[in-house]
Parts: sequence; C-alpha cells; structure tokens
Amino acid sequence: MSTSTRRNFFGALGSLFKENRGPIRPPYASIAATFNECRSCEGMCVSACEEKIIHRDEKGIPFLDFKANGCSDCHKCMEVCTPNVLSDPDRFIQGRARITSMMCMSHHDTICFSCKDPCLEDAIIFEGMFRPIIIPEKCTACGYCVAVCPNAAIEIVV
Repeated sequence: MSTSTRRNFFGALGSLFKENRGPIRPPYASIAATFNECRSCEGMCVSACEEKIIHRDEKGIPFLDFKANGCSDCHKCMEVCTPNVLSDPDRFIQGRARITSMMCMSHHDTICFSCKDPCLEDAIIFEGMFRPIIIPEKCTACGYCVAVCPNAAIEIVV
C-alpha cells in the first residue's frame, strides 16, 4: 500500500472517531468573554495574527484554524482587540491537543515524529519508537503539532 493510499485510508477511518467539539477561540480571551462583542468589530485580530490562524465565522466571531500553523504567543491579536475580548495575557488557548490513534501513523507502526519535533513544551513523548502520548499538564494547545501532522490525527479540543 503506498503512503498516500495509507494516509487516505487512515484519514477516512479516523474521521469516524473524531469528535466535533466546536471552534477553538483565540488566545488571551477574558473569562467573561462571550465573543458576541466581536460581531461588530473590524476583525483587527485576524489581520494582526502573524501566523494567519485567526479567522472569523459568518457571524464575525473569531476562531483558530491550525491547519497551516500554530500560535506563537506573540500577543499581537490581544494588542489590537478593540472590543477588549482578548485582554488577559495569562490565559493562552483554552484547550489541549488530542491524538486520534486510528489516524496516527505511529499508532500503526510507521515511524513518524512530525508532532514531537515542533513541540516547544516537550508535551509529546513516545513509548519506544511508536505510540505518541500527550502530557496534558505540559500541552499549551499552541497547535504546532496539528499543523504538521501528515494525517490530521491531532486536534485541539476544549
């Protein structure tokens, strides 16, 4: 079985096991934020994001998309947020990374360290050469592991 065929197979199979938990909100969100305040703003957080991971839904509410990159914790979205929703520098992304083992190449005896290499917190460890495990207390939900996973086996969940 070729690599691309294997990826397509595990991708299709794994999508059956993924949960849809809703959007991940940008970092630095105050505890009281409802994000309804964002509906009438100009979306400056989107244009300020160096990593280009902040997007707005059809209602104008911001969410994070880690398909291309992760969050560098640069604070630029917080600095330009006019509704003051992103105002708490001590609250990073509220979530954690989770690996769907049915989609993970390492869980199927293929050596792949794609997720471990960009993890600045060393939150991803491997049992031997295979079976990556995320250490929840180390994971910041930055999303860099999501962006590089060749099978989309990692997601950030709330």
